Amino acid sequence: MLELRDVHGGYGKITILNGVSFAIPKASITTVIGPNGAGKSTVFKAIFGLLAIQSGQILLEGQDVTRQTPRQMIARGVTYVPQGRNVVPQLSVYHNLELGGITAPDQGKVKARIEQVMDQFPMLREFKDRKAVELSGGQQKQLEVARALLLDPKLILIDEPSIGLSPNLVQEVFRTLTRLRDQGVSVLMVEQNAKAALAMSDYGLVLELGQTRLHDRADKLLADPRVGQLFLGGHVAAADAAEGV
Repeated sequence: MLELRDVHGGYGKITILNGVSFAIPKASITTVIGPNGAGKSTVFKAIFGLLAIQSGQILLEGQDVTRQTPRQMIARGVTYVPQGRNVVPQLSVYHNLELGGITAPDQGKVKARIEQVMDQFPMLREFKDRKAVELSGGQQKQLEVARALLLDPKLILIDEPSIGLSPNLVQEVFRTLTRLRDQGVSVLMVEQNAKAALAMSDYGLVLELGQTRLHDRADKLLADPRVGQLFLGGHVAAADAAEGV
């Protein structure tokens, strides 16, 4: 589905990515973890065309998409949900959804797609006339994900979906992402709650200093003592993983 081959890139003369390589299959969830400054969010910007790539290659379904623009990536079926709240607070839920399809040439299809997306997220239909600012944090995140689905993406890049959410709402967002995976969408996620994210993922990726350190099935990373010590709270996390917690 998506493959990065020895990607280097950064901002101006500052290099953040120092040789990132990995591949993710279709209809899977992959979680990216690593310390602050590892380059996790920067990888997403590189994929989506928001970062200057100095060298390396990005492939989408076998096609070279290195240095393509965000508009070109959207046309190829890639959407990006950045960190934080990205809804327009004073607009209604429905109008926020319309914004997700604003670049589509056929607005009739957008309206039909909005109806389909609201079928997937019944809460949005219930609150379609409510201002986005009146939604809970978890509901706003569902709105962001739903808006990203309007152009029927093959791949969603979602950065820190749990920020500011209660544990119950985090699980609600994770269930949403799992449903998308089950419908054939690939999900690449950066998540601060590494243990919970890996537990619901198919694959995991560890970045450090802008390089790929580990890339394996999520259950194997959860059980890996190196990952447990560095990112999952030490030996207790490794023991939990072994017990299936």
